[in-house]
Amino acid sequence: MDNAYDNTKHEVKLIDRGLIYLTGIDKIISFDSEEFLMESNMGIILLKGEGLEIVKLDTHDGVVSIKGMINSMTYDDGKKKETESLIGKLFK
Repeated sequence: MDNAYDNTKHEVKLIDRGLIYLTGIDKIISFDSEEFLMESNMGIILLKGEGLEIVKLDTHDGVVSIKGMINSMTYDDGKKKETESLIGKLFK
């Protein structure tokens, strides 16, 4: 990855489930060796794994590199999806 990062752009590069590069990160909310909770310009990111540690953190450019066994990554954009049960739809 080059050094000219655009922190309005969000990119994810995962290498062999052992190293992940993320751009567009606004802040790291919390982290430990099994979970990283980060705020990005695309929503909240929850990264789960084992033996996770920060390799690089550049808050100015919004770049984070994390190593360890990556098991999952999920986004939450904060919007609640309205769900309605089948019975609720039938009796409308």
